[in-house]
Amino acid sequence: MASGTSVIQTDKTTASGAPPPGTPPTGTPPTGTPWEVFLVFLKLGLTCFGGPLAHLGYFRTEFVTRRGWIGEAAYADLVALCQFLPGPTSSKLGFSLGVLRGGTLGGLAAWVGFTLPSAAIMLGFAYAAASFTGPVATGLIDGLKLVAVPVVAQAVIGMGRSLTPDWPRRTIGLAALALTLALPGAPGQIGSIVLGALVGPILRPGDAVVQAESPIYPVSKRQALTALASFIALCLAPFAIQPLAGRQAADLFLAFYRSGALVFGGGHVVLPLLQGAVVAPGWVSDNDFLAGYGVAQAVPGPMFSFAAYLGAVSGPAPNGLVGAAIATVAVFLPALLLVYGMLPFWHGISAGNWARRAMRGANAAVVGILAAAFITPVCTSAITGPADALSAMIGLMLLLIARVPSWLVVILSAAWGIAHALI
Repeated sequence: MASGTSVIQTDKTTASGAPPPGTPPTGTPPTGTPWEVFLVFLKLGLTCFGGPLAHLGYFRTEFVTRRGWIGEAAYADLVALCQFLPGPTSSKLGFSLGVLRGGTLGGLAAWVGFTLPSAAIMLGFAYAAASFTGPVATGLIDGLKLVAVPVVAQAVIGMGRSLTPDWPRRTIGLAALALTLALPGAPGQIGSIVLGALVGPILRPGDAVVQAESPIYPVSKRQALTALASFIALCLAPFAIQPLAGRQAADLFLAFYRSGALVFGGGHVVLPLLQGAVVAPGWVSDNDFLAGYGVAQAVPGPMFSFAAYLGAVSGPAPNGLVGAAIATVAVFLPALLLVYGMLPFWHGISAGNWARRAMRGANAAVVGILAAAFITPVCTSAITGPADALSAMIGLMLLLIARVPSWLVVILSAAWGIAHALI
């Protein structure tokens, strides 16, 4: 394991591979600082293109392969948890990794670092939307969208090797791939994970499942329950926050909070909810909404940062910087409260032998979901001709064979997109 990283150990197990009853998770508390976490996620926020499922590939490379903050199996377990909960998957995952490394402040630092670049770009676009035109802008967007192809392909290959090493789990992965393609969006993704978890325990039932790595999340049960209670209170008692600000500010916060609380399946799913929340009451015009949506597909970081743009262009006041801040915090808050509330209970839920088998099947399903995302929307939206396919293939070879850093592939792809548009 790389020096300077937190040590993550495995639980003691019985002869059958299950931990003794009542065995607590072992390992050392996180040793990182919020500043360290912020800098790492700021870099990712500047270079992670391609949407939430592509971000899983970036995160795996950074935290499993390069830094060793978390093991492969524990990472996949955390991905499965984040897929189950509503809200942006990559933001929940990044926040949880920040908590693991630097405590609660580390989680907040991870969220700020990962979200700040895209939110700033969307805020800047809100002020300068009219000038964002021409072949250079079009080529840049096309090139950045193309980055997701080699990144997601690398993640599918790497996770497939470790999480689907035998044919029973490969079968689960293939079934998840088919189901996710047949039922796009949240139904296929959540259904695949549920079916994988149900089928996992009955495949090779005689096999002993060794307890996976058990990272310690420094969140007390009291803190967790407080977060879960806050999530419920904000969903069911909107009057509790209305006296704290002007009515429009409270309405803006609630509109984005409810949208974030109802989203399953990633950033694209939030778009119809946000459209109903801000276009229907007349806060944002259809043209402004669609213009911001086009840019949101090309910026790095979470697509939920689209909320910063909508908050900035909304009317009446508060809008601008204040509206962007309210909308951004509100749309991410429910997901962060939920995952924070689940972290201290996740080991207990997943520690039993039956649960480990269920998680093994769910992890295999995650590979299928990622493979489905690679097919659509990643390839279908980014590759429009032979030149794009060649560029994506070169990017994949650079990642897998030359092992160049992903940020360099981002720069090269963006430059190719601009050059192709000008030619």
